[in-house]
This record gives sequence, structure tokens and C-alpha cells, in this order.
Amino acid sequence: MTTPTHAPPEGHIDYSKTLDHRTKMIILFGVLLGLFLSALDQTIVGTAMPRIIAELKGLNLYSWVTTAYLLANTALVPIYGKLSDLYGRKPILMFGIVVFLIGSALCGMSGEAFLGNLFGGPMMQLVVFRGLQGAGGAALGSVAFAIIADLFEPADRPKYQGLFGAVFGLSSVIGPLAGGWLTDHVSWRWVFYVNLPLGIVALLFLWFKMPRLASGLKASIDWVGAFLILVFAVPLLLALTWGADGNYAWSSPTILGMFALSAAALLAFLFVESRHPSPIIPLKLFQNPTFAWGSLARFMFGAAFMGAVLFLSLYLVQVQGVSATKAGTATIPLTFGLIAGAIGSGQIASRMGRYKPLMLIGLMAMMLGFWWLSTLNADTSYSSVIVRMILLGLGIGPAMPLYTTALQLSVKPWEIGVATSSGQFFQQMGSTIGVAVFGAVLTSGLTANLGKAFTEQASANTGTVATTLKSIGDKIVSGEGTGGGTVDRNATPESSEQIRTRFTALRQNMTRAIQTGDRAAVNAVASDKFVQSLPADVQKQFTGIPAGGVSAAVKSGFAQTYAAIESAVNSGDINRVKAVAANPQLPAQLRASLGSIPAPALASPQGRAQILAGIKQGLDAGAAQAAASTEQQALDQALKGIDDGEKISLASTRAAKVAFADTVAHIYLYCIGVAFLALLATLMMPNLSMPKRQKGEQVAPAHVEI
Repeated sequence: MTTPTHAPPEGHIDYSKTLDHRTKMIILFGVLLGLFLSALDQTIVGTAMPRIIAELKGLNLYSWVTTAYLLANTALVPIYGKLSDLYGRKPILMFGIVVFLIGSALCGMSGEAFLGNLFGGPMMQLVVFRGLQGAGGAALGSVAFAIIADLFEPADRPKYQGLFGAVFGLSSVIGPLAGGWLTDHVSWRWVFYVNLPLGIVALLFLWFKMPRLASGLKASIDWVGAFLILVFAVPLLLALTWGADGNYAWSSPTILGMFALSAAALLAFLFVESRHPSPIIPLKLFQNPTFAWGSLARFMFGAAFMGAVLFLSLYLVQVQGVSATKAGTATIPLTFGLIAGAIGSGQIASRMGRYKPLMLIGLMAMMLGFWWLSTLNADTSYSSVIVRMILLGLGIGPAMPLYTTALQLSVKPWEIGVATSSGQFFQQMGSTIGVAVFGAVLTSGLTANLGKAFTEQASANTGTVATTLKSIGDKIVSGEGTGGGTVDRNATPESSEQIRTRFTALRQNMTRAIQTGDRAAVNAVASDKFVQSLPADVQKQFTGIPAGGVSAAVKSGFAQTYAAIESAVNSGDINRVKAVAANPQLPAQLRASLGSIPAPALASPQGRAQILAGIKQGLDAGAAQAAASTEQQALDQALKGIDDGEKISLASTRAAKVAFADTVAHIYLYCIGVAFLALLATLMMPNLSMPKRQKGEQVAPAHVEI
């Protein structure tokens, strides 16, 4: 690739030479603040979602809160990039911030009384307003990166691009912490309102200190191309999202229809772009090997990067046992590695004058990090996971700023906006497709690995425990079950200590319930999730405990028997006594004693009293013995069931952890392949050196439009 020799458009100003360093730093601060808003919004909302769902009553729209933002943001990125080339960075960036702030304010007001039933209800209001936020955020991301090329000479760009990568890393640390604190101590609405003061500060900086940053390019807007790229991107992203989430089968008419619509829009887009004088994405850019191979590399990089972050969080939740809320902050070591890699590589590239070697080194470190992550298992220590995170972050970091630098250096100055935004578009599309593909790998791999893990746990146990575990594994493989409720991608699994503590409490409650009939203990047993997971007929053995305990029920039965005998004896009627003696439910010895009573013995009160005294003494002894025996038998049976339940729960949790660890580790093997494709694409990029700053160069003063 050779540097373009075409003359710049009339009115083009080289702002890297006409603006003083102080003004550049002020503009840079405002741009970084605006970019921080966009990046923060993608991480701060997650921790507030449980509270939002509880208040707005919209669990069925949970995923759409994120999807709406993603769709609008991704689809509009290349459009904003082109508009910034035509009308200047400042008006487009400020427009994006204003739209973003309006969307933020409306998100915070979702469900308020004055909005009534707008859009069908509170949760749908939030979804729509999040889409509006995404529409504004697209300008923040696409234009901000292009501004670096406007403000700084090529030799200085990498070190400032590194700051932009650091902003994304910093937001991933601050976002979950700020979101959790605001939700717990103020209100979830301030997760959105917090954008307003920061955004206003950014607007003021940009309004008063930022020049128009116009490319001088004059052309008509490609409205048809803008429409077609929306029709291409939105159905494609929706189909991938719905297919990966399991809302629709991949072969369903809905998914296939959306893929077909997207493909048709892409063909129409290519046709229109090849004929429009100022296309949204100029196809001639793909004749530039740096742009073409760099865009492909960013697509692959986006897929690998999202796989790294998303599935590492899943591993931390399901295997390491951190909470879903803390999973975001648990990746802080990865973030620190990313920040160090982004800033460090930018500084080194500026001094070396070359960026390609650092990109290749970063991708190789990324592949090494993926390989090390592919060795994760259910017993990997948390400290070992941290080291892996840092290495992966150091590998990812250099790519984020240097790919942008490479694309910007490969095009004409007045094409920087569209080139930068196109690169981001391909990276975001890669991320979305990567999530869908790796999500499908997770689903299929998890099913197979769960079945295998449960079978292994069954072989390590005996009796009912082994039979139950084998049955769970068979149901998972056949698609009838999900591991006895142990596998929930959104829930934090119990640790072995928590399981043992819970079953110890269940044993104590069961013992009190059987021995004393304590109602609090009986209720605690009935509400225990292990008992509730049992079949209905088995549950009765645990929940049908009589008042006063099992022994009291046995003694009550003996008391009723004595009452029937007492009534017959006191009647003095030998036939009634014989009728009672004929009851087969009475003990044989008692039946024989009743049958041998002579009729004359019933004639006098003294005789009847003597007979009853003997019977009562025998029944009391029998009741005490039977009560003790029945109580012990019931307790032994219940405790054995609880022991088996504890073993099944421990084995199930272990099986789930092993299956998740094996599946995630397998996904990282695929990530190695994706990162290798990014490496190959990067190797195909020309090994360009960055133009050096000309010392002592005199630049004619130019009018800078604010």
C-alpha cells in the first residue's frame, strides 16, 4: 500500500499542525469523557437488572435491555463515521452525546406514572429508551477514535489510541462497582441519571474548545446505503441473538427468514455502494490491503475477545462460585492486563515507528493466553486463573489501539471517519457472531459433558445415589433434564460447604420434627428445596409428620385401641368384647387375652376394673416400645434419605462444575483458532512504518472553525 497522493478536498485543514498541544489535550479530555460514558453504560446496567426487573415486572424482556442497545449501536456505527467525514467530527459527536443523554434520562424515568402505558408498559419503555441510548452511543464510539487521527500526527497516534483502550478497560472495573452501589444505596434509576452530569461536562468541553474537525469533503448523503446497512445488520444480529439464546430454533422460519432478509439487503447494499459517488462504506477501501486484511483481522479479534470475556465470567460463576454480580469485577486482572497492553503498546509503537510487530506479538500472547485457559478444570485455583487473565489481557490490549491506527494510516485523511467506523463495525459484528457460535458450542458441549460427568459420578457411588445420578445423566443426554436443577447459567452454584451446612440443618430439623413434632421444624423441612425436589409420594414421608411427633401418633393409636376395649368391657356384654377381640389389627397376644375373658368376670365392676387394669398395663408397655421403635425407624429412614440427598447434591454440583469447566476450556481451543486467523490476516497487512514528525516544519496558519 502506498500513501495516497490525491490532493485533499478544498477546505481540508490539518488540525494536527494547526492546534496547540493544550487545546488538543482539552479536546482529548472531552472526547475521552464522552467515550467513557458509552463504555460505562455497557457495564453499569448489568448489576442493576435484578432490581429493575423486580420493580418494572418484565422478566420476559430481560435480554432485550441489552439487545436493543447492541442493535442500535452496531448498525449505526458506519453511518455516523461517514457523516462525520461529511459534516465534521464535532457536530456528529455532540449530536451523539445529546441523543445518548436524552436516552439516559428516559431510561431512568421508565415506569414513572407520567409515562403511563407508553409502548405497552414500563419494561418495554426501558427497552425502547435503551435503543435510543445505543443510537447515541454509536456516535461516541465511531467518531471518538477518528478524532485521534485528526488531532495528532501519525507518530503520536498509537500512544493516544492506547488511552482509548484503557477507557474501555477502566469502565469494566468501575461499571459493576458503581452500578451495585447506586442500586443499593440510591436507586437503580441513577445508573442512568449518572450519565447526565458527566455528559454535560463533556458537551461543554467540546462546545467551547473543539473545532469542527471537518475533512473538507463535500458530497451527497447515501441515504439508500444507510437504510440497507440497517436492514442488513439488524435482522442478522437479531437472528444470531435469538438463535443463541434458544428463543427460536436455528432452523425455524423466523430465523431463516431473517437471515434471508439480511443476505438480500447485503447484496442490495453492495450494488448501491458500487454506484454511489459517496457511499457509506466505499468498496474501493477493500482494494487497500491494509484496510481489507485489517477489517478481517478485527472481525476475528472481536469474536475471540468476546469469547474471552463472556465465557471467562461464566467459568468464574459456575466453577469458581463467585456471584453473578461479582463476576464482572472478578475479571479486573484481565482488565488491568488489557489497560497495560493498550497503553504500553501505544507508547512503544510511537517510539519504534512501526505497529505491525507489536500487533503480532499481542496476538501471539493472546493465543498463548487462550491455550493456557484451555487447561482450566474444576480444580484450578483462583490465583492461577488470575495469572491467565493477566496474560490474556496483555495480549488483547495492543490490538485495540493499533488496528485503529493501522486503518487510519492506510486511507486518505478525509476517509478516516468511515475507515475507523467500518473497522469498529466489523469488530462488533465479529463479537456478536462469536457469541452466537460459541453459545451454540456451549449448549451442545455442555449437554454432552454433563451426561459424561454425571455418569462418572454415578460410577463413584452405590445404591440409590448411583441410580439417581445415572438417571439424571441419561435424561440430560436425551434432552429431558438439566442436571436436577444444578445447572443454571445465571445462578451461582452452591459450594460443597454450603451444601453440607444446608443438609446438616435439614437433619436437625427432621430430627426435631419426628421426635417432638415441633411445627417450626416441620415447616422448615417442608420448605427445604431438597424435600421439594422429591416426587410427591416420597415427599409425604418427609412432610406428613403428625403433631407431637411420630411417637405421639403411635401412643395416640394405642389410646384409641384402649378406649374401644374399655367401652366393650364396661358394657358387660361378652359379645362386644369378643367382637373387639376379632379385630385383626390388634396384636395377637391382646386378641387372645380378650378372647379368653369369661363372661362372669364382666358381671361386677371390680372384675371389669381388674381386667382393664391388666390390659392398660400391657398396652402402655406395648405403646412405649412401639413408639420408640417406630420413631427410630422413621428417623433412620428419613436420615438415610437425607444422607443420600446430600451425596446426590454434592455429586451433582461436582458434575456441573466439571462439565462447565471442560466445556469452557474446549471453547478456548476454538478461540485459539479464531485468534490464529486474526494473526494470519494481520500477517497479510503491509509492514508499514508510521510517518515521522517533521522537526522544525513551518505550517501556515489556518482558520479553525469552532
